[in-house]
Amino acid sequence: MIELRPATCDDLDLLWELRTRAVAHACAAHYSEAVLAVWLASPVPDSLRGLFADGGGMVAIEDIRMLGYAVWNAASGEVDGLFVEPAQHGRGIGAMLMNAIESAARAAGCARLFLSASLNAVPFYGRAGFVAVREEMYPHRSGIGIPSVFMEKQLDGL
Repeated sequence: MIELRPATCDDLDLLWELRTRAVAHACAAHYSEAVLAVWLASPVPDSLRGLFADGGGMVAIEDIRMLGYAVWNAASGEVDGLFVEPAQHGRGIGAMLMNAIESAARAAGCARLFLSASLNAVPFYGRAGFVAVREEMYPHRSGIGIPSVFMEKQLDGL
């Protein structure tokens, strides 16, 4: 049975490895090898530690295996990332994580969520109710620009 629990700073290294596998798998058909090489080589950002410490991380687990995770910023409403282990795609794990983020955002009083979606993730976020606002070049901290789509979702029920 898949369960969700808050992410902790102790999870960072394993979750970053999961993220790297997910990006390598899901983004290969959408980005050049040069972009992927830089993207995949980037180290864990310091900002994740702060987001996890503030309760902005959620991990999907089954038994003791980490299947995916999501990160969001409660202060701004930005979804920083959502990644699922490639072998676990199609099980609804991403939707579970997104629902958990939305519930937490509503509880925190956020009126909307927003994100910069990688090109492969646009359909997923569209199914989750996000609307594409504009295409953009996401300024990755490694210095490269990653083609992406800025998306947002208005939250009801506040």
